[in-house]
Amino acid sequence: MTLIAILLPWLSFILRGRILTGLLCLLLQITLIGWIPAAIWACISLQNAREDRRTKRLIRAMKESK
Repeated sequence: MTLIAILLPWLSFILRGRILTGLLCLLLQITLIGWIPAAIWACISLQNAREDRRTKRLIRAMKESK
């Protein structure tokens, strides 16, 4: 998924269900100068989504242990 985020940032967003963000990213990626920021944006967004899932699992585990 990280490779997709670097090569095709807009597809990374669409595959994760963020269609409007993916279209905005595609518009940014169309320009060569915008491709680098779009790839960085997609990678950071992917990392944040992974951290959010990890945090939710930890919170759920803490609630279940009480």
